[in-house]
Amino acid sequence: MSPITRILILILAIAGGMLYKKVNDLMGDAKAPTLPLNQWWGDEAEPKDWQAYLANSSEVIGNKLLYADQTIDDLKTQLNRTLHLTGPLEGSTFEYGFNTRQLQEIIEYWRDDYLPRWREREVFLWQFNHFTTDIQGLRMHFLHLMVYDEYTVDRHHYPVLLLHGWPGSVREFYSFIHKLHQTRKDKNNKYIFNVIVPSLPGYGWSQGTSKQGLGPAQIAVMMRNLMMRLGYNKFFIQGGDWGSVIGSHIATLFPENVLGYHSNLCTALTPKAMLKGAVASVLPSFFAPKGFEDFFFPMSEKFKFLIEETGYMHLQSTKPDTIGTALQDNPVGLAAYILEKFSTWTNPSYRHSSDGGLKKRFKLDALLDNIMIYHLTNSITTSQRIYKEHYTPEQRALQLERVPTKVLTGCARFKNDLMHFLDFQLKDKYPNLIHSTYHNEGGHFAAMELPTTLYEDFISFVQKVEKIKKISNYKREL
Repeated sequence: MSPITRILILILAIAGGMLYKKVNDLMGDAKAPTLPLNQWWGDEAEPKDWQAYLANSSEVIGNKLLYADQTIDDLKTQLNRTLHLTGPLEGSTFEYGFNTRQLQEIIEYWRDDYLPRWREREVFLWQFNHFTTDIQGLRMHFLHLMVYDEYTVDRHHYPVLLLHGWPGSVREFYSFIHKLHQTRKDKNNKYIFNVIVPSLPGYGWSQGTSKQGLGPAQIAVMMRNLMMRLGYNKFFIQGGDWGSVIGSHIATLFPENVLGYHSNLCTALTPKAMLKGAVASVLPSFFAPKGFEDFFFPMSEKFKFLIEETGYMHLQSTKPDTIGTALQDNPVGLAAYILEKFSTWTNPSYRHSSDGGLKKRFKLDALLDNIMIYHLTNSITTSQRIYKEHYTPEQRALQLERVPTKVLTGCARFKNDLMHFLDFQLKDKYPNLIHSTYHNEGGHFAAMELPTTLYEDFISFVQKVEKIKKISNYKREL
């Protein structure tokens, strides 16, 4: 063998080894990172004595934030301004974005019908127990509904953490909360839950940080710390959108605290999962459950829909403060920006409806409640920064998508959601996927759109967890 041949073989061997390592790095599992449990996010200087801080900040305070008449009158004045909206193109509905004729009608309803009843809506929003407490330097807001022991006889009683996303809020869960929190009034109901529903940091009444780096992984730590603060060392998790990502991170980082993780947007965004999806697209009937192939295929149509619907994500992942500034103190723009998502993400066919299909699945008051939370708390900019943080090199380096989540997992798919993944793809991330369901109705905001369906799916998951773990009751530990 000539020296040149030996050199070529050596180069090929080195290149092959490097390629194998690269592929293995991309396709293999990653190890769970260790994140600091007490990372400081507050504006004040980090406390030198953490034990003293925790002792002084552990107080949980009940709240009912009432807004002054002047605040509501100021909003009405803004909505009463003459709108110089550009009319829609001939023959278009919502294909170019929010139809301005429909927007005009919504603004008039908001101003002339909804706002005069604001005190009534305020009472509705505060029907549950609202609290705040300090977590790692930030004031965190959450709903907390407890069922006392006298109502738990012969019932299965668990804590559950509900996590919302963007552009939602705790308001998404109201009907779902009622179903989870049923008490002795329904003798046929065997399940009751202590329900904890936080506003994510920077959303609604939860304080946003002034520091860089608060991404989904760090928020997962904060949510787990909140549950510990409330005395729940073991709990279920349910979430969609960012709530799905954060809930998955909690289950991955703190499996000892999670009884089960249930999501209506399970994802597997890894090179291995993408490769599996490409393989499945060649023989869809072999990989997709019979009758549900159209949840996943044809892949070209699904990809086209994602490209059309994720422009907001690119903007918020790169320049959240710019779009935030455009929407702050601009209730008309805020309503158009957020409600357009409730239209198209609920059902893509609603783009061809003159009213965006908004009233087909939601009550307008409920949609405006959500808008009011963003407007009154001035939280649109801080809520969008999570996108930027999610895609930083530091956040991506954690590789949490590639860390197997061994917690018992349930995935509910609602047909019109933004994306779906096959069990074939999900089981690398969720090896204990014990519950996988398909619903031919519903979209991205399942808790608000179809609370009964989501509730029944969640209960079915809990029952499966019980059979495996042989549990029936987890009380609050105080």
